[in-house]
Amino acid sequence: MNNIFHTAEFVFPGHPDKLSDAIADALVQEASRREKRAIVGVEVAVHRNSVFVTGRIGCDGAEEINVADIVKDVYRSVGYGGDWGPEPDELNIQTDLCLGPLEDGEAEFRSLSDDQSICTGYATAMAETNYLPVEHWLANRLGRRLAELRKEAPNLNLGPDGKVIVVIGVEDRQYHLDAFSCSLQQKSASDDLALHRAVRVTLECEMRRLSEIFSRFSPDIPDELSVNGAGSFEVGGPEGDNGLSGKKLVVDAYGPGIPVGGGALSGKDFFKVDRAGALHARRVAKAVVMTGAASEALVRIGWFPGNASARILSIQREGGNVIDTTPWQTLCDLSLEASGECWTNAKDLIPVAQYGHFSDTSMPWERIQIAPQNPPVNFRNNTGPRKRSDNLIVAE
Repeated sequence: MNNIFHTAEFVFPGHPDKLSDAIADALVQEASRREKRAIVGVEVAVHRNSVFVTGRIGCDGAEEINVADIVKDVYRSVGYGGDWGPEPDELNIQTDLCLGPLEDGEAEFRSLSDDQSICTGYATAMAETNYLPVEHWLANRLGRRLAELRKEAPNLNLGPDGKVIVVIGVEDRQYHLDAFSCSLQQKSASDDLALHRAVRVTLECEMRRLSEIFSRFSPDIPDELSVNGAGSFEVGGPEGDNGLSGKKLVVDAYGPGIPVGGGALSGKDFFKVDRAGALHARRVAKAVVMTGAASEALVRIGWFPGNASARILSIQREGGNVIDTTPWQTLCDLSLEASGECWTNAKDLIPVAQYGHFSDTSMPWERIQIAPQNPPVNFRNNTGPRKRSDNLIVAE
């Protein structure tokens, strides 16, 4: 049997797009701290020492939010300042924000959609990878580990920016790392060979650890690793490229193998349909595979303006076959009320923006409770026999 290859990437918190996402979500977090039903829809762009923040923040004390200080704090938190520009205190921060309290009745209407959206969710029945595609899980884990080198090995003179791309091969349900590339921001006068050695040793250790978690993954690494293959990578971050919030949707979701629907997650509160919908769709997909109704699930849900809950449009299982959506529509709470009330202020949003919404099992929307139901519900797909389940998926 021939190998099948899959690829995925990860970008570091200092990457200009992820920097923008983190700023946007820091503003969501601050507004939601002031008022749980705050309306936040913001976008952020960065380039060189300029930062542009646009959109609306509606909550108690919105005019008092110190946007500039929040922006500077995010820059500092990922490592900008000192040896690595731009210097946070020297940023040119421009805003075009609609700031003010919620209008009369707006808080009550937050449970109704103010927009339309089509969102997708995905899960595969591999708990070891948190039900994510193996390549996406691997890129995230290796990327996070390499990002830690900056603090662990200061002699390498690494900066905040970086990228990782992996190619995995699959044969007879066994996985191996076929190719690997990383670009790590580094001072030009630094030791290239030391960086190569550090990357190889780090990968060897991490692949051994990950293969213990997921036994079908080989711990071996390729003989050749690409480290800063394009040459010196000293000028990076917003000084090397422009950045925009919502630009890394594929990295935020499931990698390039899974269709992406809806819009950006970061910069929007949990009553907004793009963010709420992506999380709801993911929960349905996880519920499908966790109850054994399928080994792989791609879920599409939709919102019309004025909807209180999403409508499940389709559930596609492995092989492209479809599952009857009817029972899942009633078993899963897909309301904006649930997402807004349960997940607002439930997690520090800055690391969520940096590392992904589905990469950590401790995320509140990733925890799914299975509760008994009486009478039992029948699950049916149109290509196979009926499956009976005595479980009900309930919102946490």
